[in-house]
Amino acid sequence: MNFFHTLAWTGISFVLFTAMVAIVSSLKTRGDNLETAEGYFLAGRGLPGIVIAGSLLLTNLSAEQLVGLNGQSWKTNMGPIAWEVGSLFTLLVLAYFFLPRFLKMGAMTIPSLMEERYGKGTKTMFSLVIVIMYSILNLPVILYSGAVVFEQIFDISGMFGVTKFQAVAVLCVIVGIVGGCYAIFGGLKAVAVSDTINGVGLIIGGLMIPFLGFAALAAATGGHGIMDGIRYIVEADPAKLNAINAWNAPEPEVPWPLLITGMFFNNLYWWCTNQSFVQRSLAAKSLKEGQKGAIFCGFLKCLGPLYLVIPGIIAFYLPTIQDKLAAAGSQAIDFAYPALISAIVPKPVMGFFAAVMFGAILSSFNSVLNSASTMFTLDLYRSSINPAASDIKCVKVGKIYGTIAGCISIIIAPFVMYAGGITTFLNSMSQFVSLPVLCTILGVFLFKRLPKYTPKVITVFHVVLYGLFLLVKPCYPGSENPIHYLYAMAVLFPVELIIMWALNKFRPGEAYEIHDVGAVDLTPWKYRHVVSIVGVIIAIGIYILFSPLGIAA
Repeated sequence: MNFFHTLAWTGISFVLFTAMVAIVSSLKTRGDNLETAEGYFLAGRGLPGIVIAGSLLLTNLSAEQLVGLNGQSWKTNMGPIAWEVGSLFTLLVLAYFFLPRFLKMGAMTIPSLMEERYGKGTKTMFSLVIVIMYSILNLPVILYSGAVVFEQIFDISGMFGVTKFQAVAVLCVIVGIVGGCYAIFGGLKAVAVSDTINGVGLIIGGLMIPFLGFAALAAATGGHGIMDGIRYIVEADPAKLNAINAWNAPEPEVPWPLLITGMFFNNLYWWCTNQSFVQRSLAAKSLKEGQKGAIFCGFLKCLGPLYLVIPGIIAFYLPTIQDKLAAAGSQAIDFAYPALISAIVPKPVMGFFAAVMFGAILSSFNSVLNSASTMFTLDLYRSSINPAASDIKCVKVGKIYGTIAGCISIIIAPFVMYAGGITTFLNSMSQFVSLPVLCTILGVFLFKRLPKYTPKVITVFHVVLYGLFLLVKPCYPGSENPIHYLYAMAVLFPVELIIMWALNKFRPGEAYEIHDVGAVDLTPWKYRHVVSIVGVIIAIGIYILFSPLGIAA
């Protein structure tokens, strides 16, 4: 047997690429001052645009996305591209609206910005909720999805004669320990540098999959070459390539009205006010570099359908993996992508691809862990527990908390297997805090005289009504399908803004003005308008392609 087709070579190439990323990250952060809060948590406010773009992409582009979105397209159609292409529009909102204001205020965390406007109580409330959510929801889902990929690629359960659950549990421990080391000992800059390197590798590795998949599909269906594979999918069922779903489509499909309402509002939270995403932009060396990073990331998201959605369509048709998916039963939606990988990736490059996937898992895990440590340390510990704590003490506390949060997530992660579709599970649960956070931050910029208790009113209103929505599970008229959870967002967001407007007008508080603290240069990027217009044209073109006006006719 050729050595490059053996499991030994797969393991060696995996270790080599993973070690290379660690070494480069270490060299790039050598000499950096990690003893100060700004140096450890915000990379000394020195990140350039390209690093911000790569880190933003990798923070979002985890194995959870690869497994979850491809699983959704396997089960439905091209509709999940909304999570990718739609992100461009919210990244433009970040670049044009939120980021200039964040940097002007010199914000280190989203909750610290809340404190300046609404008081300490609001910051403490949101910090506590978000830190807990990161620890028991986001981090476990990231670990689980990564473990599923490795279980399928290396067949850990078959290799050691254990159950899939046991294999996933062991892999969660390994990924959690390695990922935690980046976040706990290297700070934000180590996370961002490793993100950028892994981002390049993931795009290269991810873009291989659809082309290898098309070729494999052609060979399995009597054709030859990539074009025959594409032709087979287009001709087999054009509706499978449609990204525009009916208004009453059930989950995990995304009904078309939600593209410009509920999903857009949801994406505003993730890209513009979620701490683990925004922290990269807050660390920009200038507004120009921050805007470059956000806009470039929007372009990268437009490539997302190639490796985050189309492989799921290929998995739906590829004959050689259908028995494996049937055996997965109710968990098949989370095994479609890994099964495709194990079937089509050539053995000589499997180690590289596994290392890239490992990097994606580490990236999301250590990014969220770093953000959770930042908020716990700066917004809870230094604010409420030990206000006199030095920077050195805060960094130490951040490392201790990161270790504890990592251990908790490792324990919870294997049980996500029973959640039934990891992307839908994560997104629906995160909605309990998404709109309250988004509305609270928008209130800082849109309303000058909001009373300080406004965030608490909005949070109680939102949690009660969204909780009732999930409990009642109302159905579409004339159907037994539950209404999509993003419809709740589409209704609640404007209602909550109206409540804020009413409080600002009829129960006004003390006037608030944003002041420039001189944290960074606020000169905007001069090419932002031209580049943004090109991005919007590309995004609209993608939607036209995957619609009844295009190949889904």
